[in-house]
Amino acid sequence: MQERIRRRLAGTREAPPPHELAAYPGDLNVPLERLPIAPEKLLPAAVLVPLVERAAGLQVLLTQRTDHLRQHAGQVSFPGGRAEPGDRDAVATALRETREEIGIDAGFVRVTGYLDPYVTVTGFCVTPVVGFVRTGFVLRPDETEVADVFEVPLAYVLDPANHQVRRAERDGQRLRYYVIEYRGRVVWGATAGMLVNLYEKLRA
Repeated sequence: MQERIRRRLAGTREAPPPHELAAYPGDLNVPLERLPIAPEKLLPAAVLVPLVERAAGLQVLLTQRTDHLRQHAGQVSFPGGRAEPGDRDAVATALRETREEIGIDAGFVRVTGYLDPYVTVTGFCVTPVVGFVRTGFVLRPDETEVADVFEVPLAYVLDPANHQVRRAERDGQRLRYYVIEYRGRVVWGATAGMLVNLYEKLRA
């Protein structure tokens, strides 16, 4: 599976600056004409899609955010966040945020490629950075941001039978989003959309 992932993600690249999204050759989850704000006003961000190398197979590591956060409170997400001026690129952002949020050092991560950029309704253009994480790390969650850290088998995530599509209305717009449920956990929105994007890239 690791070789398949490396092969499928070879040549992928991080999301361009928001003002250059119109020239992006891949797929966006939201058509440019339906972006929540003008492309140039989107804020760059990155997340790590951590694939932990367990003996039983690759596991997707996810976090449950605390309930008091201003954005995405209580949601299941990847470690990551907004780019900072000192970040060299999306990989630097994703690895820094992963270390800050759950304590996994960059030395445990081998970046293998990128998924398609994901535009959120909160105004971020997110680059999902896919990386293999070797075991031996010690989790140190930031209690102000992270309520829990857990893993889901990658094989479960890649099974289309586990991909639900739901619809909702927000600010007069009809929204379509993915949901993946696992042992009482509900992964939805951007995180589920990125996992489905990983499935689509591996299926192609």
